[in-house]
Amino acid sequence: MRAITVIPGTSGSARLDEVPEPPAEDGEVLVQTIAVGVCGTDIEILSGAYGWPPPGRDRLILGHESLGRVLEAPDGCGLSRGDLAAGIVRRPDPEPCDNCAAGEWDMCRNGRYTERGIKQRDGFASERFRIRAEHAVRVDARLGLPGVLMEPASVVAKAWEHVERIGARARWTPRRVLVTGAGPIGLLAALLATQRQFEVHVLDRATEGPKPQLVRDLGARYHAGTVAEAGNRPDIVIECTGVASLVLDVLERGAPGSIVCLAGVSSGGHALPIDLGALNRDMVLENQVVFGSVNANRRHYQQAATALAAANPAWLARLITRRVPLDRWTDALTRRPDDVKPVIEFAT
Repeated sequence: MRAITVIPGTSGSARLDEVPEPPAEDGEVLVQTIAVGVCGTDIEILSGAYGWPPPGRDRLILGHESLGRVLEAPDGCGLSRGDLAAGIVRRPDPEPCDNCAAGEWDMCRNGRYTERGIKQRDGFASERFRIRAEHAVRVDARLGLPGVLMEPASVVAKAWEHVERIGARARWTPRRVLVTGAGPIGLLAALLATQRQFEVHVLDRATEGPKPQLVRDLGARYHAGTVAEAGNRPDIVIECTGVASLVLDVLERGAPGSIVCLAGVSSGGHALPIDLGALNRDMVLENQVVFGSVNANRRHYQQAATALAAANPAWLARLITRRVPLDRWTDALTRRPDDVKPVIEFAT
């Protein structure tokens, strides 16, 4: 079967390979891949900046955003032949740490977790893959191709879960939400915010292309200016860009008791002038919280499945701005100004 493979740490090493059928030890559920999404993590791996191959191997099968159709599944596992399914990315560490032992592997304490398509475990960018039933999530059949958004939606679902847990520390009646960044994570964060009936503002630098209208069609407000212009003093911020100056700006402009979730990964190497004492004083005196969030466990995938099933299917379909056939898979790796989410299609 065909698969997209790469030598992690080696730029330009990616290729479309012939590889063996997925081994039985990967799981009892056999899935035919329909599509995989392409994100910044994939680009980093392909550039040689990130990623780890499976033990004893040089090459890694890429792909962690998956959608497939079940070909084989044992009775009573929660999946049946013909179901649409997405694979969970992370696996618990072998010891395991306290969090991994409790199924909270997204909060692994010792870093020995593995991740499909990223860290020491083959991904989903192959014509077929195997997976254990507990690591697969059923996708509502009505979603079709937008079901490939399950993984980024799970990251957002976790972010919202943690925001709400922190908010429960006191009487909390948030009203205004600011989402910075209108990529897939930002747009899905805005979707989940509108599903919670908040006043939602989305800040991005794009003034053309699909992003402004996608935001407006959610009933949210789109801004291409400053944080102050995009709903100053928000109660909740979901920061999805990792841009250092923007991170600092949202930290300085939150409402009393505000919660800021950092969901974007910064590249580092950007020094900024900052009055840390003043920032600390304001956060302490106004009981503000800032936290980081990444990855997801099965509970978050299930929350994501519920959120996607409740969304407008036509709106979700517009997030997929390019559908690239497997034979031209490299086209999906070149970012275009109007891209939201390019996907590589393996089968219909």
